[in-house]
Amino acid sequence: MSSTFEKYENFLVKNVSTISTLESSLRSITWFLPGRFKDADLASEGLSAILHVSSMYHDTLLARVVQSNPHWKPILPIPLHTRYTRAWSDKETLYKWAARSLELIRFTQLLVEMLLRRKVSNKNRWRGIVFLETVKMVLRFTLLKITTRPLLSPPIPERDIDPASMPPSSTHTSPTLAPTSPPSSSPPTPEHLKNNHIPLQPNALMLTPSPPARADTSVEDYLLPKALTTSSVKPSMLLMKPMSSPLEWVSECIYIIRPWVYASMLSTKKYKDKALVTAFAMELISRSLRRTPSNSADLEREEYARRDRDILWYLLRGSVWETYSRPKVEAVVEKTANTPILGVVSSIVKDWIPLVDGYYYYTAP
Repeated sequence: MSSTFEKYENFLVKNVSTISTLESSLRSITWFLPGRFKDADLASEGLSAILHVSSMYHDTLLARVVQSNPHWKPILPIPLHTRYTRAWSDKETLYKWAARSLELIRFTQLLVEMLLRRKVSNKNRWRGIVFLETVKMVLRFTLLKITTRPLLSPPIPERDIDPASMPPSSTHTSPTLAPTSPPSSSPPTPEHLKNNHIPLQPNALMLTPSPPARADTSVEDYLLPKALTTSSVKPSMLLMKPMSSPLEWVSECIYIIRPWVYASMLSTKKYKDKALVTAFAMELISRSLRRTPSNSADLEREEYARRDRDILWYLLRGSVWETYSRPKVEAVVEKTANTPILGVVSSIVKDWIPLVDGYYYYTAP
């Protein structure tokens, strides 16, 4: 079994660009599948779940290859999010497995809901959803206890290697990494140019440009993008400050239990109508109690900005979706149905509207 994994790892490293392109193409197909045939939504979500899980596995393998070979280094600078989450994953084994489990549930939760809707009653479907939210809440509290810092989403390192910008693979270089030293010899002269004694004119792109007569930009404008920021020189563990005050802990705890409260209230007839208002109120309370990050806390500011953008998802939930957002979306779809190009987009949106109506995890917090 180990030899099989080794062969697959070697195949992945040598063909990472092709595999990445294939993953991207298949993800694009999943957007067009719903509504095309019976159970197309199940097939689309099944394919999407497989792609996300395989991508997470591929990212783990690529990161292992980078760390195991000191002669290779990433072509792109490592993002702050990747530095921080990878540092915690390397330091704490419990963090690594809790974060991976949380992402695995996130990748497959909609597929599980679709299967539950087809196999069990609506009451048992909601029991399954509440169970998943309970497991996710426990995993998030586990991560919070380990780090004592606001949680990032996703909690695992993202792929920090761009396969499209990699040199072609060979037996001496990795398709995902740049060699630390240049090749020792120049490439040989082609056969059809060996008898050519007239030197070729150098290409304009290979010539060193002459210095400009006068500087169009100041020295500061040139050096500023190349200067290191505070976050660039910080240790990875210190990219996010630990929470210190009780209000910061309360804010993060409210943010963590919010999805569980929302799902639990939706599963009961008594509190179903109050679920959206309650979840939105918890969102605002968490936002008002959280600390204001400093200008140098780039990673924390990015996370809070993402949370603020996620508030827009409330337009696709509950009574707001049913009474306000969906009528407007349907009106736009009807107006653009016969318009070139826009008609294709409107048909895709029209096929997705029933899915937003029928499944919790399409717009779940």
